[in-house]
Amino acid sequence: MVLVQGEPSTDDEGDRAMTTRVRWAEQLIRHALFACALLSIVTTAGIVWVLASESFAFFREVSPFEFFLGTRWAPLLEPRSFGILPLICGTFLVAGGALLVAIPIGMGTGIYLSEYARPWVRGILKPILEILAGIPTVVYGYFALTFITPQVLRPLIPQTEIFNVASAAIVVGVMIIPTIASLCDDAFRAVPRTLREAAYALSATRLEVSTRVVVPAAMSGVVAAVLLAFARAIGETMAVTLAAGMTPKLTLNPLESVQTLTGYIVQVSLGDTPAGTIEYQTIFACGMTLFLITLTINIVAHRVLKRFREVYE
Repeated sequence: MVLVQGEPSTDDEGDRAMTTRVRWAEQLIRHALFACALLSIVTTAGIVWVLASESFAFFREVSPFEFFLGTRWAPLLEPRSFGILPLICGTFLVAGGALLVAIPIGMGTGIYLSEYARPWVRGILKPILEILAGIPTVVYGYFALTFITPQVLRPLIPQTEIFNVASAAIVVGVMIIPTIASLCDDAFRAVPRTLREAAYALSATRLEVSTRVVVPAAMSGVVAAVLLAFARAIGETMAVTLAAGMTPKLTLNPLESVQTLTGYIVQVSLGDTPAGTIEYQTIFACGMTLFLITLTINIVAHRVLKRFREVYE
């Protein structure tokens, strides 16, 4: 091929065309990813707008002081009362009891998988453990209602009610075990091997290395796992509704029936409550309260993670 001076070659034109196509493809991918991020923000903003607009309409008729400080919740019966403290108390009772069940078992499982289990054992146990997260929550609720309460709790404590906090906390705790175990396992395995070898060089046992070196070094991951599991327990619906019951009661007795925020939302959503009424607006007021609780947990989680975060080179 004879090239005339100053005339671009075919190869140069092909390279420029390829560069242009790559540039356009990169721009397209960038805009697509931005659209995904924007869609998430818009969806969240839409949810918050719906909750806020309906909640403001609710608070025009009900005093916020009565709502947040009242100790009796009876919006569907006369005389009506809109004190949400019994629902908040029931929600935290179930979620707190679930953490008492899930944290020791989940962390113990994570330590075993990362520090003790052989690779082939870990490859079998971890997928089996994560199957628990795929079981429908309504199955957990009926499991609590038909097995845990009559076969486990009542033989031990005869005065246990059919619907009670303890059974709900147990099944929700079992539900969030895979979350804590899996995230803790990943956090423990991210700890540098050099820290373990340094501890072993000082004659530390495997248990001492696991509990005094690995766990403190992975504390940010452990805290994240616990807070994520706590948020999951607070937002659980069907299992809690079936196991804990629908009795809005301000109590600390785990053997009694209570009602959670999500349980009340289910109760009213499945009924014949007319839209626009005060009873209908209580759904959104409870949803906004649940949103504020979750937001508070996220803020606390961010501060705690910032305090305990470890960075390894």
